[in-house]
Amino acid sequence: MEKKGHVQILENMSKLILGEIAKANYSSLLNDFVESELFLIDGDSLLITCLNDKKLKTEQNLHFIYLVERYLLDLKSKGGQFIVVFFKDFEHSYFQIPPLLPLRTALILHLQQNTDINVQTEFSGCFSEEWNCFLEQNCPYFLLISDEGITQLQTFLFYFFIIQSWYKRISIALTSGQESDIIRVYAYFMLSRYKNQHFFKENEQKMKRAYQTIIEHLKKSSVIALTPLFHQFKFSSLEKEIYWSIDQLRGLWPKGSDIRRILCVLSCSLSLKMYHHFLEKRKEKSSEIDIPENNLASLTEVQDLCRMYCLSVVFLLHLPLSQRACARLITSSWKDSISTFLQMKKWCEFFVLRNLESSKTWNVDFTYVCDINDGPLWINIAYYYENEHIQGLQFDLGKAIEVDYNDLWSAVSHLVREFPVGPSVPLRVTKQLFLQKKQSPIGEDSQEMVPNLGFIPVTSPIIRRFVGDMLDQVTFLRSDDPVVTSLVKYKEFHELVHWHSHKPLSDHYERTKSFTQGGRGPSDLQGKSKEFLRSKQKLQAFQQRFGSNLDGTTSKVIVTQSVVPKKTFVAGKNKKSQCSKADIIIQENTNRLLEKEKEKESHRWETLSFSIEGEMKENFHSGITKLEDFLKTCKSNSVKFTVEMVGMKASLNAWKEHCQCAGKVRKDFSIAIHMMKRIHSIMERYQEFLQNPDKKEISRCLRYLGFDNLVKTLDPTQIMENERKSKKFRYAIDMGPARFQLQQMGHYLIRNERKDPDPRVNDFIPDTWQRELLDVVDNNESAVIVAPTSSGKTYASYYCMEKVLRESDNGVIVYVSPTKALVNQVSATVQSRYTKRLPEGQVLCGVFTRDFRSDILNCQVLVTVPACFEILLLSPTHQEWVEKIRYVIFDEVHCLGGEIGADIWEHLLVMIRCPFLALSATISNPEHLTEWLQSVRRYWQGAEKNIDDFQSQDAKDCIRASKRYVKVKKSYRVRLVLYEERYNDLEKHVCSLRGGDIVFNHYHPLASLTTDHIEKYGFPSDLSLSPRESIQLYDTMVQVWKGWPKAQELCPEEFIYFKNKIVITKMDARKYEAALKEEICNWMKNGNENMVKKVLKILRPASVSHSDSMGETFPLLVEKLRKMNKLPALFFMFKIIDVEKRAQSVCDALEKKQVMRQPDNVDKEVHMLTNKLKKVKKSMEKTSSVPENALKRSSRMDHSIIREAEHTALQKKLEKKTEIPPDCTYANIKVIDAETLEMMLYSIKKTRKGKELENLAKRGIGYHHGSLDAKERRFIEILFRKGFVRVVTATGTLALGINMPCRSVVFAQNSIYLDALNYRQMSGRAGRRGQDFLGNVFFYDIPLPKIEKLIKSKVPELKGQFPLSMTLILRLMLLASRACNVTDAEAKVISVLNHSLLSFKKPRIKEILKLYFLFSLQFLVKEGYLDCEGNPIGFAGLVAHLYYEEPSNLLFVSFLKKGLFHNLCQPTKKGSKHFSQDVMEKLTLVLANLFGRRYVPAKFLDANFKFYQSKVFLEELPTDFNIALRKYNEQVTRDFSYFLLIVSKFADMKVEHQLPLSKIEFPGKNEDTSKLASHLMSCKEDRSAVSPFACLSGVTNQDLLQVGNIDSITLRTIGITYAQAPLLYPEKFDFLGRRIPLNAYALDFYKHRSLKGIEQDNRISEGDAYILLKNFSLILKSISVSLRELCEDENDNVVLAFEQLSNSFNEKFKKV
Repeated sequence: MEKKGHVQILENMSKLILGEIAKANYSSLLNDFVESELFLIDGDSLLITCLNDKKLKTEQNLHFIYLVERYLLDLKSKGGQFIVVFFKDFEHSYFQIPPLLPLRTALILHLQQNTDINVQTEFSGCFSEEWNCFLEQNCPYFLLISDEGITQLQTFLFYFFIIQSWYKRISIALTSGQESDIIRVYAYFMLSRYKNQHFFKENEQKMKRAYQTIIEHLKKSSVIALTPLFHQFKFSSLEKEIYWSIDQLRGLWPKGSDIRRILCVLSCSLSLKMYHHFLEKRKEKSSEIDIPENNLASLTEVQDLCRMYCLSVVFLLHLPLSQRACARLITSSWKDSISTFLQMKKWCEFFVLRNLESSKTWNVDFTYVCDINDGPLWINIAYYYENEHIQGLQFDLGKAIEVDYNDLWSAVSHLVREFPVGPSVPLRVTKQLFLQKKQSPIGEDSQEMVPNLGFIPVTSPIIRRFVGDMLDQVTFLRSDDPVVTSLVKYKEFHELVHWHSHKPLSDHYERTKSFTQGGRGPSDLQGKSKEFLRSKQKLQAFQQRFGSNLDGTTSKVIVTQSVVPKKTFVAGKNKKSQCSKADIIIQENTNRLLEKEKEKESHRWETLSFSIEGEMKENFHSGITKLEDFLKTCKSNSVKFTVEMVGMKASLNAWKEHCQCAGKVRKDFSIAIHMMKRIHSIMERYQEFLQNPDKKEISRCLRYLGFDNLVKTLDPTQIMENERKSKKFRYAIDMGPARFQLQQMGHYLIRNERKDPDPRVNDFIPDTWQRELLDVVDNNESAVIVAPTSSGKTYASYYCMEKVLRESDNGVIVYVSPTKALVNQVSATVQSRYTKRLPEGQVLCGVFTRDFRSDILNCQVLVTVPACFEILLLSPTHQEWVEKIRYVIFDEVHCLGGEIGADIWEHLLVMIRCPFLALSATISNPEHLTEWLQSVRRYWQGAEKNIDDFQSQDAKDCIRASKRYVKVKKSYRVRLVLYEERYNDLEKHVCSLRGGDIVFNHYHPLASLTTDHIEKYGFPSDLSLSPRESIQLYDTMVQVWKGWPKAQELCPEEFIYFKNKIVITKMDARKYEAALKEEICNWMKNGNENMVKKVLKILRPASVSHSDSMGETFPLLVEKLRKMNKLPALFFMFKIIDVEKRAQSVCDALEKKQVMRQPDNVDKEVHMLTNKLKKVKKSMEKTSSVPENALKRSSRMDHSIIREAEHTALQKKLEKKTEIPPDCTYANIKVIDAETLEMMLYSIKKTRKGKELENLAKRGIGYHHGSLDAKERRFIEILFRKGFVRVVTATGTLALGINMPCRSVVFAQNSIYLDALNYRQMSGRAGRRGQDFLGNVFFYDIPLPKIEKLIKSKVPELKGQFPLSMTLILRLMLLASRACNVTDAEAKVISVLNHSLLSFKKPRIKEILKLYFLFSLQFLVKEGYLDCEGNPIGFAGLVAHLYYEEPSNLLFVSFLKKGLFHNLCQPTKKGSKHFSQDVMEKLTLVLANLFGRRYVPAKFLDANFKFYQSKVFLEELPTDFNIALRKYNEQVTRDFSYFLLIVSKFADMKVEHQLPLSKIEFPGKNEDTSKLASHLMSCKEDRSAVSPFACLSGVTNQDLLQVGNIDSITLRTIGITYAQAPLLYPEKFDFLGRRIPLNAYALDFYKHRSLKGIEQDNRISEGDAYILLKNFSLILKSISVSLRELCEDENDNVVLAFEQLSNSFNEKFKKV
């Protein structure tokens, strides 16, 4: 290979890729929903990944194909859409490894012929033009590929593919380190960055030359590899030989045959002929072939080998998989003497398969191409004939097998013409040994067997109720069994005797920081009541300001009322006679107030009308804006009518004036739109005030617009005058009224709102679906509410809160939100919205998050996150508080399908006894969710009868709380409330870069569809059109089909709901949209599919032009949006660093613009003025400090006044010089006063990003992401809500429910996280109700195919997750044993165990969950956390407290019990309370190995990077800890193996004997007639718990005992993976067997205290590092406090050491 010229570029490529691997994020590839993402799988990486499975035996093709299918099915079942790509060039990299060539070819054939996987094999390589075209057409988001090949050259080929993909904006996911759980796949992910794209651009030609050189070298190497085997036998001759053989075989089997038969005959005959040719040439030129004389098998010997191979193939044809799975494992391997022939045979198989693939004239059945070779079976047969057969152990083949075998060998004989191959029997005619001698050639039973012990008997009511029906299906140990009796002798380390391990720990909420610094309790605040009250008042004042900004409503005073059961409200049925005297008086007073208000409004209009009318004459648009502002604040309908009439007349005058202007080419419709808006409003809202003169005025306006048909509708008696026609022509708009309303003013169309007020709502008139929500709350029912963002579904939450607040002073309502940011907003809104006088000690609103709490148990409205609410529900000591809960509101309930914490949402929904509201905008299967929740409520209906009957004396005190408030009749109904209509239309636009400028193309929603999609799925339910887009669709349909029969019927002017209609409503437009969609479907049904294709093609925008510098043009995008009046806007990105960079780039652009305008000497002037100001200020301070008797009083005052005046003048001058010009800022300074702004800026003065955010905010710019401090996020949220900041770049932190509506949403970065769910959540922010009638969505730097997929994809279905864990079960048992109301606690526990969403309507999964529960109990009993009655003992409380860190919590307590921490934590000297730095670092090392584990890709170890501050790779645990960890893992593995043995009984064995993806079966009956088959398949080892396909490689149940992830061998239908075993691996290995090290970020930070060092060396971004270190600090704090509570000895070394470590780590972190 000509390396010298290419070494440098290959080194640079390696350096680039290793650098990116070091920074790779380990994340979920297939997020909550992935239909929107298409990705690629490199076929050769797939092959290598599965080939490296440590259980796979060489030449076991079927097991290999099973691994491939299992891998692909795992991706597919989780929603993955992918294409597998095999490049032709990559085939050359296997020529040095012949056995892999036929395997690769067979894999391709199998996937193409037997599965629906899209497999692409026609591309030569990643640099081909065809490949580039393919990428542009399909736009995959990421490529799944290996970072290392079998050889170094193959690794380089992968590198070329990776870098070329980056250039094409395709991100990379690595197969190494890839893991999977029940619903997700995780991998190292490397984004396509500009730096990588630039590398390719700069080095493209060098890379192509290097690539070509490698391919040429591989081709030459293949020739070199083949020459010794085939010598001078030309490839063309070999191909002719293959074609001749296929022809001959076609003559023997004219109807075709199974691929296994064909390949067996062809490969054997060809390899025999080639070997014969080889031996002949070797005799002629033995000196040329460097192989010893006696080291080659003879031709006769290899004929014996071929006969045995034919027999192995016949076994494949006849034996079912169930029998083959019992094959004995021969550990001997082939001798070197036959290696040449075996290589030759592999080459022949490869050439045959490649030629058969292209053969289309013969019926070849490729069904079983997955099973063409079984190497271990061939060795098994060989061992029998050369060891057992010659010793007299002879077995019959069986008649059927013998016939087939003779047939195969006869065909081989027919194809070999050059020499006789001998008869079919005997199979062995030579005595040559083919297998190497071994002491134990047959795999013997391992000494270590899977334990078949049985479960430890545990008696508990929970067990009887949950798994009582399955207890007879499992084995239990006797009470005198040593395993059981040893539990009593359980001993703890001797130094733990002073530890109260049974002592209950304080709850999580007691540890959480309160609103006062340090979380001081009441006892700490004695004597400091003023400070306490002042801090509390400040917090409440800030929350009220924040809330009023969010909600915009005035505070409502709540008064507790006696509860009267309400009937469902029905409007219009309340009769006056039914009203009481008090109600009549109230109504009269209300009417009197309304009259006064009307007079006041009328007077206000009289005052303002003159100026507004005058301004409309001078500047129509400015005047009409003021008129509309008045209408927004006016409450009197009669006054509104008057104002609307004035506006209409002014609009007419402005329109006439506009049309009369000379030189007008095209009329400005904005004035006509305003005129029609006024007409719409008058006709629809104020009909009762209309008089004949008013109608004539409206007719006059319509006539001037040219809408004569509407005039006749309004007044049929009117006759058009001839003289008016000439005027009409001048003023008329050139379209019909229906088209004008839809096309020009579609977003202003009046929504179908109800006009009848609801007495329950004062602020607005609720829609029908909103009234249904109010009925739900009034009736104490539950509901699942699915409605678009900003549709008003949250109002029901506040109505519900108000109801609970009015009912009593004790009832509690809990608001559960997925994020802390949303918690802050909701709590602020509640405090701003409501005011209530409560008894002393009680407050209105409390907050509970992991790092902040306020008034949790003494509030009426608790706003919290799911994990914290779960803590309260599972706390035995707080069930009294739980009894008070009247309602729970779950916001963003679709988080049930989320990546983190989804199981907690499930637990909450099934544990609460009260009614609930579950809100979401994005659920695609709400019916299924509602049905599940209704089943839970039915359970509680029955359970509560038993709870109410619970009269235990001990429980009376605990249930008194429920008597403190009036009981209301509870309902168990769960309603589903669906509403699909958005208040505002959303229009999409695609941004394109052309000629250095950004242009915007409207994107029609139907452009995202294809005819195939419409035919298969119809129109997506949430794919709606704006009225303008409906008109566009109609025009396109007319354009495509000139003779369209329904063109007239669906013409806007003739459409039944539009014809002659003055006011077309939004609902009318929706009917028109539905009619057009129905017509499109009819076109498809009636054979006009091509017409539909043309329509969709025309609707698609022109190709979008992108550039590598799209990031650099971001400021230009923002400026263009400002000019188009599309601000305020949210710009969504998915990388924190880009969020900050883009915001700063916009600010820099504005600053640069300002500097270019300023005079050159402005900086000098500012500097001089600043200095003067400082001097004057200093002088003023000096004067004030002079003693009074030193100067005359009057003289001093005069001097002071002069200085103050001078100071003021200088300050004004400086402000003017430094003032930001209006076009150099996006800030709206009118919306906020200087004092408030100063207060807001002060709130972030001392935060980490405070200075940066302050500078940005002054320009009206901000950014928002999860790594910001709570104060910083709130700062941006408030200023954006107020309208001061109008440009915000953000990650997905603003997607979930945050109240930050805007005019436009911009997707400014493509990402795997930009999926259908996030798209809907984020785009839902566009369009502010009450301010914007139209929301705008812009796609910037997003490929068109991706946009199409986002728009047409469905939102996720909620399917549930694996609901149980060891710690959860322990927490449930804690609740059941320690709660006062035992019946209530047990009911909650059973509800959690019995009602998982995953097992809903799936009895088999429920059975497996029951068995997992029993396994968990056994584990907890053995570890000493439960006794045999199911009661918590030992350190159960500590384990439960650290529940979010399983299995690390279990290991931590295990180490503690063994005394390892006591051995480690030795003070510097006896009696000291201080520990050395070495002890602290070792303790940090142990904890970093347990908590916050973050792995580094294995390939990073190969990189020769220089680390400046960090060690980066975490060291192993100290020896004693490491030994303890391995023993723990071994014990857990043994127990889990037994659990898998039991669970295997529930596997679907019919499915287990099918290939996972292709569903190919391997049926048949055991060949009892073949004694030889029975002998060969006589393995006695148990294989019941492993896959029969894995058994083909000799895997048995004993392999389950190996510590590690061995999911690939377990039965896949049981639904259990090793992720459910509480194992913590001390070392982890990827598919290639490379060690994956842990990142030492926590230990490194503890040593050098530098966040920048973590970013630079550990390759963790600053934002991510901050979050990781914060979590680690919280864990240290939690452990430290827990240990202090558990230990009665104040001077215990472990407690002191953890306190010292926690404090020192926290101090270092705070300094960040």
